[in-house]
Amino acid sequence: MIELKNVSKIFGDVKAVDNICLAIRNNTVMGLLGTNGAGKSTLLRMMAGVLKPDDGEILIENIPVWNNPEAKGKFFYISDDQYYFPNSTPKEFGSFYKTYYPAFDEERFHHLLDKIDLPADRKIRTFSKGMKKQLSILIGICAGTDYLFCDETFDGLDPVMRQAIKAIFIQEMQRRSFTPVIASHNLRELEDISDHIGLLHKGGVLLSQDLEELKCNLTKIQCVLPEELDEKIQNALLVLKMQRHGKLLTMTVRGETEKVVSWLNTLNPIYCEAVPLTLEEIFISETEVAGYDIKSLIS
Repeated sequence: MIELKNVSKIFGDVKAVDNICLAIRNNTVMGLLGTNGAGKSTLLRMMAGVLKPDDGEILIENIPVWNNPEAKGKFFYISDDQYYFPNSTPKEFGSFYKTYYPAFDEERFHHLLDKIDLPADRKIRTFSKGMKKQLSILIGICAGTDYLFCDETFDGLDPVMRQAIKAIFIQEMQRRSFTPVIASHNLRELEDISDHIGLLHKGGVLLSQDLEELKCNLTKIQCVLPEELDEKIQNALLVLKMQRHGKLLTMTVRGETEKVVSWLNTLNPIYCEAVPLTLEEIFISETEVAGYDIKSLIS
C-alpha cells in the first residue's frame, strides 16, 4: 500500500502540490487525472523519491520513500521524458537495468519486445517517440517491482498500441502482485484500465473514488412523459443534471438504477431507459455539484 499524508510541494510562489492525502491499495490501477500544471508529475516525482516533499510524508508498505533505497527498490518510475544512453540498444538497456533490479525478467522482456515488434539490437536513438515510450513501459513492467509509476504512459502511442500496452498491464496484474499508478491528462485513456481515479486540480485532490462506486451511485435516464413533470421529478429524486430536448428528458440522478427507474415508471412514461454513463459524464456530474467546471479541467 502507498500512503500520502498531507503532502505539499512549493516552487517559489507556486504551490504545485497542496496538502494531498491519498491511499493507494495494492493490486489496483490508480489513475491520476489532471490538466498540465495540476500537480500530477510533481506528485509522481515525490512518490518516486526524486523530489522531497516540503511537508508531509510518503510511505510504501509503511516505509518512508525519501532517501530510502529499500523503499525505492519496490517501484519503477517512468518519467514523461525517459532518459536513454544514446548508443544503447533495448537488449543492452535491459541488461543494464538487470544490475539494479535483481527481479528483472529478461526472458519476458525479450518476449514482449518480439510481441510488439521492437527490435532488440537497434540503437534506441533511432526510435520514434512512440517506440521509446513502448520500450520504457516494457522495462518498467519487467523490472519485477511491486509498483510502477507512469507519467503520461500512453502519450505518443497510436490507438492500437495503447490497447496492446493496456492488455500487457492487465496480464501482469494477473501474474503477480502489481500496482500501476498512471498519471494522464486524458480521461479516456484511463477509463478502461483504472480501478480508482484521483482528479487533481491546482495541486489538490478534487475527487478520489473507486470507479465501480462512482458508477453504482449515478444513473443516467432518458424518458418521454405524457406531460411535463420536471418539478415533481426534482422533488422526488436527487437530480444532478436535467436537460430537455423537445419531449425527450435526459437526466443524471444519484441513486440505484433499479429504484430510480421503478419510481419513474409510476409516472406512466411513454418511454423510459437507463443509459450507461461514461466516466467523463460521471466526473462532470460529481464535480459540477462541487462547483467546478469539469470540462475546463479535463479537456
